[in-house]
Amino acid sequence: MYTKQEIIIKSYREGKSQRAISNELGISRKTVKKYITQFESGLQSGLPCEEVMAQFLSTPPSYSKEKRGRLKLTLEVQQVIDALLLSNEKKRQQGLRKQLLKKCDIHSLLQEQGIIIGYTTVCNYIKEKQGKKVPKEAFIRQAYTPGDVCEFDWGEIKLYIDGKLTRLQLAVFTAAYSNYRFAAIYQRQDTLAFMETHVAFFAQVGGVYKEMVYDNMRVAVAKFVGPYQKEPTQALLQLRGHYQFSHRFCNSYRGNEKGHVERSVEYIRRKSFGVKSSFTNFKEANTWLSNTIARLNNTKQQLTGKTANELFDQEKNALKVAPIRLRCFEQIQLRVDKYATVSYKTNRYSVADHLVGRFVDVKIMSHELWLYHDNQKVAIHKRSYHKHQWVIKIDHYLDTFKRKPRALPGSIALASSEYLKQLYRTHFTGEARGFIDLLIYCRAHKITHEKLEQVVNQLTQSPIKKLTVEKIKAVLGNKQEQQDEPLVPTQITTMAQSQLQQLSALLN
Repeated sequence: MYTKQEIIIKSYREGKSQRAISNELGISRKTVKKYITQFESGLQSGLPCEEVMAQFLSTPPSYSKEKRGRLKLTLEVQQVIDALLLSNEKKRQQGLRKQLLKKCDIHSLLQEQGIIIGYTTVCNYIKEKQGKKVPKEAFIRQAYTPGDVCEFDWGEIKLYIDGKLTRLQLAVFTAAYSNYRFAAIYQRQDTLAFMETHVAFFAQVGGVYKEMVYDNMRVAVAKFVGPYQKEPTQALLQLRGHYQFSHRFCNSYRGNEKGHVERSVEYIRRKSFGVKSSFTNFKEANTWLSNTIARLNNTKQQLTGKTANELFDQEKNALKVAPIRLRCFEQIQLRVDKYATVSYKTNRYSVADHLVGRFVDVKIMSHELWLYHDNQKVAIHKRSYHKHQWVIKIDHYLDTFKRKPRALPGSIALASSEYLKQLYRTHFTGEARGFIDLLIYCRAHKITHEKLEQVVNQLTQSPIKKLTVEKIKAVLGNKQEQQDEPLVPTQITTMAQSQLQQLSALLN
């Protein structure tokens, strides 16, 4: 506005030319001409010159944005944003609404691709594309003491595990002071998962917070005893007694009362699985989650300018020292049926075939089942959360297969190992007895399936005509002999070596 006033004053009061004004003010002659033309058009209204000048000089200049081009938001950038919005729409149709990319995630992905663009520009384009306004919510900032409060919550995620869409549960802890986060994936929101994730969290941070905050989750609240009072579950009481912390329940439908973890569940879910949601197995998904959490804890926060790790280092000394790990499992006793399996939650788990008809003790954890007989561990199985599954190990049936070799080809035990099934069909079809002898040999010498596969590959790549059990045993036996300790010299071996040296000297 100052430039506008100088142009008009120098032109009409001082009588300077447009060229002189341009040189004196250091601006373009087009700008000088534009303001003089606007002022002259105002004089045509018939008002006195002084009145028009006063009104014109007191009005700030206006600019038209209609003809200005978009410098950063090019067509290529728009196509990238549209592709990410389309990906969000596909996730929404698949039921993955809680794993959609937000505007800040889209902006981060654009920056990772080397596209320099402002966050506001991205937000305005998406708002224009979607044609709707997002309502904003107000929050009240709280102050916390180091080591005082930690919040826990569950969140649902849907991942493709080995190509199959699987519904899983995300357990999340967030420290109120440092915003330090910890998360793990479980199959269900059950008591064992609730206890195990607490044990893992306290073991990682090396201490215990004074107060844990929960909502009205069924694994923490046993029942409501009043409008505002809840009775904790036996699992929560057991955790309280062992780790010696107090707890607090939020009011119903008041997620803001534990806003840190409420935000963390949504934040971790987006940052971990908004970009990648397909994994080969459950372990790979948990590893991906752990790496993402480590990266988030090492990222500077906007309000403090410090990372969660830096703030957590400050509150470590305020934590109560964690006691020894609490053992979390359920134990039941089951009878082994005629198929040498025990049944739990509609699924069957195998044990050694000589235990048919006997009772075994089963320790049940969230991921595994340990089976004992006479205080001796007889089997370990990964826990299945499907229905009517047979979790079988072929080693448990080798003694029965030795008596019934014809039962091998169509057995579930053989089908449970994809590698052994292919090995039998490729090289030992019709030779079930020999194949069973090979498996018994591997069990006796503690040879793993990986070691067996390595030897088989070595023999198949050699010029031998046919792969036999004897050749495999010979190679496995040679490998075992190479690992044996060297013989200790005795009197007989010493005398024999001396005689051989004397005989060699005579011959030479």
